[in-house]
Amino acid sequence: MKGIIGKKIGMTSIFSQDGKQTACTIIEAGPCIVTQVKTTETDGYNAIQIAYGDKNEKHTIAAEKNHFAKANTAAKKFIKEFRNYYTEKNLGDAITVDIFTEGEKVDVVGTTKGKGFQGVVKRHGFSGVGEQSHGQHDRQRAPGSIGNSSDASRVFKGMRMAGRMGNDRVKVKSLKILKVFPEKNYILVNGSVPGHNGAIVYIQK
Repeated sequence: MKGIIGKKIGMTSIFSQDGKQTACTIIEAGPCIVTQVKTTETDGYNAIQIAYGDKNEKHTIAAEKNHFAKANTAAKKFIKEFRNYYTEKNLGDAITVDIFTEGEKVDVVGTTKGKGFQGVVKRHGFSGVGEQSHGQHDRQRAPGSIGNSSDASRVFKGMRMAGRMGNDRVKVKSLKILKVFPEKNYILVNGSVPGHNGAIVYIQK
């Protein structure tokens, strides 16, 4: 496995030589610092821990300062561990977008936008009063009937109802890397990735 921590910048589109337009997401990936190297002998498995984003010193506890000092780096906000990294890395090494190449397929992990408590029309796509689905007839966005009467005498698990929507951890698989800009630490991936602009995402392969 190989991976990096990044920040979603926003969306744009690029054009191919034949004029085809492709929507893509700009991600500022790295540079990340290797802050811990785990081995089978010391930890029971092989992995590296990488960190991204500077953290305010007054918000950093002493244990974190000592941990990052071993890697000869300032305190970082975001930490991620990758098991069985594709190449051997040492403590304090930098990981940049150079580990990826154009045309490569990657997985992007992020947290979707939180929508709060939403009704069935927004959350599950119910039709509302226009289609008069689920037994409703005079309430525009109500769910209508949700269960049986005397036979089951209960509401089955998994019934689509109102509730919290969004703010879920999501992995989008097999996104193609369209462009890599090493001088700006930018990666352009095909399609959309979860989260708002400025959200932290993990790019892995």
